[in-house]
Amino acid sequence: METWPELSYAAWKDTRDTLHLWTQMVGKVKLELCPFVNQWWETALHLSARGLTSGPIPWQGESFEIEFDFLAQQLAMRVSDGRSAELTLEPRTVADFYRQFMAALAALGITVTITLLPAELP
Repeated sequence: METWPELSYAAWKDTRDTLHLWTQMVGKVKLELCPFVNQWWETALHLSARGLTSGPIPWQGESFEIEFDFLAQQLAMRVSDGRSAELTLEPRTVADFYRQFMAALAALGITVTITLLPAELP
């Protein structure tokens, strides 16, 4: 019988905390650009075949999506007109991820301002 490998919380905690903050950034982009749906449903990330996806986010008559592709270890940003950008998911500070994430969006012509404070964290 095949079982899931044990995942030690103590060994994974720092990665979990970092990924939590990175996913909040993507959620905050959705929060700023998507029309409000009751209970903030528009901000949720959804499972994809490769990780987590924002689903379509409207932008100036187009749409784009942001996907945490855990198999390729990339954050993929894809615009409906075919343009795309990627960030490697590698050890880095949250501040460095933020700077590179916003620069990648800007390179695609997407400008958005998000709240910099983490939500629901001390």
